Amino acid sequence: MAIRDLDPDRDPDRDPDRDPGSSSVQFFSSSCVSVLQFFFVAFSPFKIESEKLVFDLDALNSALYWNYNISSNKAEIAFRQSDIYNYSTWIAWAINPTSIGMIGAQAFVAHPRSDGRLIAYTSSITSRETILEKGKLSFPVYGVSAIYANNSITIFATLMLNSSTFMVNHVWQRGPMSMDNVPSFHSHSKDNLRSYGTLNFLSGKTGTRGAERFMVMKKIHGSLNVIGWGIMLPLGVVIARYIKAFKTTDSAWFYIHVICQSLGYIVGVMGWTTGLNLGVQLSGFKQKAHGYIGFSLFCLATTQIGLFFRPKELKYRKYWNIIHICIGYGTIILSIVNVFMGINILKQGKKWKEAYISILALLGTVAVLLEIGTACYLFFSRKNKNLETTDGARPYNS
Repeated sequence: MAIRDLDPDRDPDRDPDRDPGSSSVQFFSSSCVSVLQFFFVAFSPFKIESEKLVFDLDALNSALYWNYNISSNKAEIAFRQSDIYNYSTWIAWAINPTSIGMIGAQAFVAHPRSDGRLIAYTSSITSRETILEKGKLSFPVYGVSAIYANNSITIFATLMLNSSTFMVNHVWQRGPMSMDNVPSFHSHSKDNLRSYGTLNFLSGKTGTRGAERFMVMKKIHGSLNVIGWGIMLPLGVVIARYIKAFKTTDSAWFYIHVICQSLGYIVGVMGWTTGLNLGVQLSGFKQKAHGYIGFSLFCLATTQIGLFFRPKELKYRKYWNIIHICIGYGTIILSIVNVFMGINILKQGKKWKEAYISILALLGTVAVLLEIGTACYLFFSRKNKNLETTDGARPYNS
């Protein structure tokens, strides 16, 4: 549990200063030295033109201490996570200079080695499948070390910021160690999913404004897509397939269908553009299948808008109908699939999924009832040879 200065190219197992003494002696000596280092780093009175601040963070029983030197743009930080009763735990604190969240984060990591010693190092996170490998960061760092005391792990580091960088996105996390002594994936509890925010080294303000704004955008994106692609478009198909069978509706079914599909398209495109904006903010966060399906939905739905101009000649109408129906049902299938994929990506739990399943079940029930109703209506209307509606369309199974 000795304090370990970090060099990403340095192998701790080859450290010539490694003390093979007992763990209790190591713990006592390293703790004393580390406590002195902590007070020197975080509260040294010999820093000039600097800000010394301490903040409790909003999740995972964490706190951040820093000493920011304005003239040199140097930040000395100490990040602490408490209530760590299982020593086989990793913790991390990171700055994300490119986006909000985990992807692109420049992390400081601490966890125990197989021999019980605590190590600290840096890791540049480029994917959600990271195992927090050692690596260099995008900015200079030195003096990285960590201690474990009083059921808390504290990481110390000094980092050099750009002259224009004092407001940053930051993220912190904790998780278990695997049997191979490699950091495993963290939990998806509420605290684990909201452990990020903004940090101003100069003013000392921390918060979750950026994180909250990001979560709001994700929910807006999901809601718009569920309403537009996932509800309005299927509803428009139900109207077109069944309502037109009743002669009493005349051409009204067509205009209701067009209005429903147009509104679904507008709302869906709004959700799609919101997703594009999220993709820009989440640089490195790749959901290729979800994105490709979303783009395909936009293209298919836009094609359907173009098909609004139907040929007037009845001999060409049947070919137009085939194309229109195939694209329409393809769009519906892709939209439902993508909504479920989006719900899983948002990790909103069972409530969103159960709500959407209930909506689909309701639409399915209505479709079944209308299928039975229109079949009965057409059966008793067979004596009437003219089953065409006034706009030239024919019932779906006539």
